[in-house]
Amino acid sequence: MSDDHTHVQEFFGSRAADWDRRFPDDGPAYAAAVAELGLRPGDRVLDAGCGTGRALTPLRAAVGQSGLVLGADLTPAMLQAAVRAGRDRDGRLLLADVAALPLRSRSLDAVFAAGLIAHLPDPAGNLRELARVVRPGGVLAFFHPIGRAALAARQGRQLTPDDLRAEPNLRPLLAGSGWNTTSYIDEDARFLALAVRTG
Repeated sequence: MSDDHTHVQEFFGSRAADWDRRFPDDGPAYAAAVAELGLRPGDRVLDAGCGTGRALTPLRAAVGQSGLVLGADLTPAMLQAAVRAGRDRDGRLLLADVAALPLRSRSLDAVFAAGLIAHLPDPAGNLRELARVVRPGGVLAFFHPIGRAALAARQGRQLTPDDLRAEPNLRPLLAGSGWNTTSYIDEDARFLALAVRTG
């Protein structure tokens, strides 16, 4: 396991039990972001870096019982918290790294990724892996329930020009990894970047 993986697992593992209690009001923001994916009944979707599975219920509602919902996370404690919350009823949980997903190429219609991009050790490579498992024309949503400036203030840091979520950085990163950005919203109440799988 790489140092990056160990750091991510230690950071989220120590916070997993209290994660949902720390952010109790995020549910409507998750549901609104999932709605932006434009999923249809029967679609196949991955929540990449699913954490405690807060997106799984709205994802299941969007694709219906005929659809497939997967939640993948690198941290066992987060997946255990998802099970304790009963969210495993809405999607199949996978202990998996987004750098090497145990999924067939072009097998999904969409990927939802909340708070993921800041934790990717190889953003371009990891985005290519997400593109690999999504069919051409499928959708990727990078989401956070608060915007970049609000998140930086919460964490006691300043925004910097090298922030991957900044539009001038994110658009070319996505473009070079098989995605075409179609929408970018960064406001206090949410961050949401949508992209379509090219080719």
